[in-house]
Amino acid sequence: AGEDALRRWMGAAALVRPQTAGGTVVVVAEPTLRPVQALVRWDPAGFAVRELAERGELGFPPVSRMAAVAGPGEAVAEFLGAVELPPSAEVLGPVPMPVTPAGRPRRPGAPPPGEQWDRGLIRVPPGHGAALASALKAAQAARMARGGSTPVWVRIDPPDIG
Repeated sequence: AGEDALRRWMGAAALVRPQTAGGTVVVVAEPTLRPVQALVRWDPAGFAVRELAERGELGFPPVSRMAAVAGPGEAVAEFLGAVELPPSAEVLGPVPMPVTPAGRPRRPGAPPPGEQWDRGLIRVPPGHGAALASALKAAQAARMARGGSTPVWVRIDPPDIG
């Protein structure tokens, strides 16, 4: 989310007239956040280097490939138990997702308002993304062919893993 915020802020700031012509950019955000600091310094490259190093330590993309599987708890557990993952795959979770409050917009992959869903993450090293995608596609196709009534949402390289 931080890199997306920085990208949007820098795009908006680039549209402001120069300071010599009276242009001003105001950021209303916590000043200690790294995206805010990168914007103030106008340093997207430094932000990207630090972000990549942190993701590397945690094994998060782009250092690895990930997939998210979300849906009602039983359906997610059944899906994760049935999928034939590559040997290098690591399953994180599943864990309960926050319940979407009624009247709020639903984000892609989020549960319908008031429903409790679980989400599992599957991580593979670079070079194994195609095998992961094939395994998930086959498992989803088999599930649909059996007439699985409870939907399971699968997304490769989800933008949000939190």
